[in-house]
Amino acid sequence: MKKYEIAALSDDEMRERIKEYKAKIAEIKFNKAIDPPANPMILRNLRRDIARMKTFLRQRELAAEKQKQKSNSNT
Repeated sequence: MKKYEIAALSDDEMRERIKEYKAKIAEIKFNKAIDPPANPMILRNLRRDIARMKTFLRQRELAAEKQKQKSNSNT
């Protein structure tokens, strides 16, 4: 996934995709023992997509905390 595609997702959608991708990774690793995947880069790309989504989620969490602290300090 591209960064702009990930940024367009909501937090819930990102969490759901992370679960899906982790399940795909487990399935690919399991099937890898039987026969090698057609494209070995799939695992790397899935792991990177998960990392990107987690990064976006964390950035949003930090921005929300910062906004909350700002609003609390103004009152």
